Amino acid sequence: MPVRSAWLVNRTDTVTGQSRSDTRLAPVGTMAPSGALTSTSGVIPGSADGRYLMSGLYVFGESAGMKATVAPGRAVIQGLAPAGAYPVVLTDYTEVTFEDGDASNPRIDLVVLRVYDNQFDGEGRTEAVLEVVVGKAEATPQPPLLPDASLPLARVHVPAGASVGTGGIAWADAVYDLRVSTVAVGGILADSWNRETPGGYPGQYRDTSAALQRWDGTRWANYPRQTGGIAPQGALAAGEYTGQYRDEAGRLQRWDGTVWRPAVPSTAYAYNTDGGYCATTDWVEAVTGTTGPTITATFTVPVTGAVLVTVGFMGNTGVDGQWSRMGANIRKDGVLVVGAHEVRSATVGSKALTSVSATHRVTGLQAGAVYTAVAAYCTSATSNPGWFDNRFVRVDPLV
Repeated sequence: MPVRSAWLVNRTDTVTGQSRSDTRLAPVGTMAPSGALTSTSGVIPGSADGRYLMSGLYVFGESAGMKATVAPGRAVIQGLAPAGAYPVVLTDYTEVTFEDGDASNPRIDLVVLRVYDNQFDGEGRTEAVLEVVVGKAEATPQPPLLPDASLPLARVHVPAGASVGTGGIAWADAVYDLRVSTVAVGGILADSWNRETPGGYPGQYRDTSAALQRWDGTRWANYPRQTGGIAPQGALAAGEYTGQYRDEAGRLQRWDGTVWRPAVPSTAYAYNTDGGYCATTDWVEAVTGTTGPTITATFTVPVTGAVLVTVGFMGNTGVDGQWSRMGANIRKDGVLVVGAHEVRSATVGSKALTSVSATHRVTGLQAGAVYTAVAAYCTSATSNPGWFDNRFVRVDPLV
């Protein structure tokens, strides 16, 4: 089998000389680390014309039967931590043969590139080989456990009853590529499969073909969402630092340390076109004789802590010389912050049906917090109630 490994057999190894493991552990041509003394196993990326991420050690089947072919390629295989990492090369296209399928159930086999090193595994062999690890035949098969010092290349589904005589394995659908890449320390991992392979150190980068990502010690983070960047749609459920921004369905949001808030608060508007009566000189938040809901405009306070509140309605007093007023109660978490007042209200002073509105400035609100502006009403025409129709509340941020 044309599989070779460097630093595995040393004809000059002596008790007092440099051991094979000494050579492998020494930082010569160090690959991407996965620990203080270990390297990341993987295939060396590259293809003849540069069009593909990696063509090496690709597993494929071309005709019906129980044999697959593995393409030439190079890899690094991490053994046990004291053993170091093994550079391995497959120099020619090589066939691997699968056992016939179980009579009743399918199974999943693994094609692996494996290193045997008797000095560390006690297997009585010292060589690098291509191997098929046979899975257990079950109604819902699972892949077998991966042997030590081996690199998975492909997962192959072997149907029940598969054999050369029955047409073998359907190669077009049976093979799932398991290869991952590895590069020298400091290099950018090539990873178009976007595997969930953890990084080896904070600050390591990988290219998923769609985005450049950085390992932050816990997860791969798209580079544009690092400090100062805007996280793309769906990338972040929670922010990573106060002041971070994200794109949420076309709306820019800012993380305030606890929740996402609109980066540029928008206008809040609520209205009710169903009319009703008020017959009290005290401020109330509902009118009678209407089926519509209480008018509540929910808004997020901008960084200035200031907003413009506009209220308006079409109504009358029912009696000349009386007045009907509409204002707004500003609340935070249900607690009244700024109450409705006659100097901040829209007022009608006649029995003639009239449309009125009024705008006032509210300051000193908590930036980034959510408030509500609730319509409130009062009238001096208590015996002949005031009429309120086409009511609205609008809140505009002052930025």
